[in-house]
Amino acid sequence: MVLSKTASQSDVSVHSTFASRYVRDALPRFKMPENSIPKEAAFQIINDELMLDGNPRLNLASFVTTWMEPECDKLIMDSINKNYVDMDEYPVTTELQNRCVNMIAHLFNAPLGDGEAAVGVGTVGSSEAIMLAGLAFKRKWQNKRKAEGKPYDKPNIVTGANVQVCWEKFARYFEVELKEVKLREDYYVMDPVKAVEMVDENTICVAAILGSTLNGEFEDVKLLNDLLTEKNKETGWDTPIHVDAASGGFIAPFLYPELEWDFRLPLVKSINVSGHKYGLVYAGIGWVIWRSKEDLPEELIFHINYLGADQPTFTLNFSKGSSQVIAQYYQLIRLGYEGYRNVMENCHGNAMVLKEGLEKTGRFNIVSKDHGVPLVAFSLKDNKRHDEFEISDMLRRFGWIVPAYTMPADAQHITVLRVVIREDFSRTLAERLVIDIEKVLHELDTLPAKINAKLAIAEEAESQTGSVKKTDIETQREVMAYWKKYVSERKSNKNKIC
Repeated sequence: MVLSKTASQSDVSVHSTFASRYVRDALPRFKMPENSIPKEAAFQIINDELMLDGNPRLNLASFVTTWMEPECDKLIMDSINKNYVDMDEYPVTTELQNRCVNMIAHLFNAPLGDGEAAVGVGTVGSSEAIMLAGLAFKRKWQNKRKAEGKPYDKPNIVTGANVQVCWEKFARYFEVELKEVKLREDYYVMDPVKAVEMVDENTICVAAILGSTLNGEFEDVKLLNDLLTEKNKETGWDTPIHVDAASGGFIAPFLYPELEWDFRLPLVKSINVSGHKYGLVYAGIGWVIWRSKEDLPEELIFHINYLGADQPTFTLNFSKGSSQVIAQYYQLIRLGYEGYRNVMENCHGNAMVLKEGLEKTGRFNIVSKDHGVPLVAFSLKDNKRHDEFEISDMLRRFGWIVPAYTMPADAQHITVLRVVIREDFSRTLAERLVIDIEKVLHELDTLPAKINAKLAIAEEAESQTGSVKKTDIETQREVMAYWKKYVSERKSNKNKIC
């Protein structure tokens, strides 16, 4: 007697996903499908597409953490269904956030008395943190101007041209003029002298960057504080400073504890830092800390009670996950001061290994500084035939994601490559990257110059000889003909029997 039965066509759960119709049928891309599909098929289809993403650990463009310990991963997954804003329902999570705020405030030398709680809040990143800090500066400046009977409709912020785009967003979204100190070759951060010269009575704050996105360099916050103090005395203004420590806030206290950049400087009224960068937490957590309660206008804080109790809230969004707050607390107590210092020292050491390897090639100028965020920014000494963008593109064949970009005004003629050294970037990987860069350089040396370089060389030759300048189309045709001939010759050489 036959005990088994033939599975019906509808009984898809007994089939291999790859034996089902779901891997050959096209799925709608822009509209929700009419019918459901098995969970196994949905998982496999999405998982297969995600395989084409880059490897996060080889993404050297990003400052954002890409590795955490399995124990913290478990805490994250266990709390992924908790909405942080439900403070009455999740009081322990709220307490953990408050502990993080106080730990970070003490790390930044906030002038807190015995038993005094720090003033700060967790955010989804430094972008939101900067928006909140900027709003506090704007509202405080407006309140003072109103009390003095002066116009309050033209606020401005002074920054360097090297600021992250979130500052431009704040200025545009909240109608604040952004006054940028231009960069110059070999000086890619805000000049404090020029910044203070641009300050006027409508300046709500000067924003200093502790760890420039472009080359990792720390701006001189101490000099800025001293110069601005003198200007405030001369003018009677009280222009404050905000420190954007998104990248450097979890580096300076451990690698450069004597560096004065934080609340030890009296004009520094607020600081933001990204927990998901060198705070060593996955993407989705930032922090903003104020010097005192007086620096955060009370009217910006909302109080709600429809979730079960009176809850103060000062955020741009409302709902958000609790996982990253819990992960930040895990890292702070798991690593402690000693652990963070060890991690940052390792990052700095591996950055130096990479820098020395690049210098040995003799092909690059190092744009970054040894003192700052552990990254290496570098540019070609000679980019007439091939440029940094080609190196970036060819490194992707080895799995590396290394960005190439031009500097902001007035240094936009400078192009650089940048490698961010994170916790999970080992010395072995640093040495491997140098080897792969050397391979790319060798291959580029065997290739003809790119079309843009050909055009530039041709124009330069024509200007020297005084010959008639060819049109772009004529030059491009010549280059294409050269390329076809070159490729044809390479194919024929490969087919030769040695």
